Amino acid sequence: MNGGAVLKKVDVSILGCTGTVGQRLVSMLYNHPWFDITALAASERSAGKKYGEVAGEKWHLPTEIPEEVASMEVVDATPRDAGATLVISALPADVARRVEPEFAEAGCTVSSNASAFRMEEDVPLVIPEVNPDHLKLVDVQKERRGWQGCIVTDPNCTTIGLVIALKPIYDCYGLERVYVTTMQAVSGAGLPGVPSLMIIDNVIPYISEEEGKVVRETKKILGRMGDGVVVPAGFKVEASCNRVPVLDGHTESVFLVTESEVDVEEAKEVLRKFRGEPQKLKLPSAPEQPIIVREENDRPQPRLDRMAGSVPGMSVSVGRVRRGSEPNSLAFTVLSHNTIRGAAGAAILNAELMVAYKMV
Repeated sequence: MNGGAVLKKVDVSILGCTGTVGQRLVSMLYNHPWFDITALAASERSAGKKYGEVAGEKWHLPTEIPEEVASMEVVDATPRDAGATLVISALPADVARRVEPEFAEAGCTVSSNASAFRMEEDVPLVIPEVNPDHLKLVDVQKERRGWQGCIVTDPNCTTIGLVIALKPIYDCYGLERVYVTTMQAVSGAGLPGVPSLMIIDNVIPYISEEEGKVVRETKKILGRMGDGVVVPAGFKVEASCNRVPVLDGHTESVFLVTESEVDVEEAKEVLRKFRGEPQKLKLPSAPEQPIIVREENDRPQPRLDRMAGSVPGMSVSVGRVRRGSEPNSLAFTVLSHNTIRGAAGAAILNAELMVAYKMV
């Protein structure tokens, strides 16, 4: 199977359809070549209302709500009401912890953007270009939990851009230590987000639980499959996460200590040439070039580069690639669109990969 077509479109339900990520899911799934939106699910207070009525006042994307979607009735987030075997979840973590297993138990495949199950031993935490083999955990999960369906997660929006850039470097040079300082957009805080009087003319040097997520998720994603478990990567990760007054696009300053000596020009070429399963399979949401290397001294920048890629917003931009003070070191800047590649697009790409693998 490739990105050209599927024999029959797959019905998909969106859980948590009204928030920042839910709106991106609606926008990206409308007229999707493989998927049909058949249900929009949210909390009880939204159920029974038209999506345009519920989301219209807080719709924050530059495009209008598709008319066909605006007229759809929002349903409860239950397997009975959502009624599709493929579910893409943008639920808050506390709600996802309760609701997503109900769907998996009912036989649904859940592609989740929520953090609730990311670090569970039997739940795949997947970036399709990086660790598609971790989908083998689905069989373990089904057997252990007695589910007919499954939950597959994507990482934190900060982790995704970082790990995509790390993967080719890790494969080529090995990694001993990773240091990252992030400058994260306000859209990453969801709706209503960070109050304007706190973020305008300001940088907030703390995002609750974010640094721990970056550390743990990076090591799990770049870990290897053992006997029914993921053995985390052995290198050290240190993260410092900051909220900055940027609408969309997480920027990260990365410093690496590698196992072998780094040639900077070779490293740039390794990044440029990186491809994965989504590119081989020509999945609809896969950018032709997952990593775009910028040569300018002052790039990437959120305003200029967050929508990079043949599928806008799905490529990661890397710039200022340079050696550190040691031969076994490398420094660079990473930029990724946090609500597209880092959230909605990540969950959709995971769903596409599972369809291509005939797991749905």
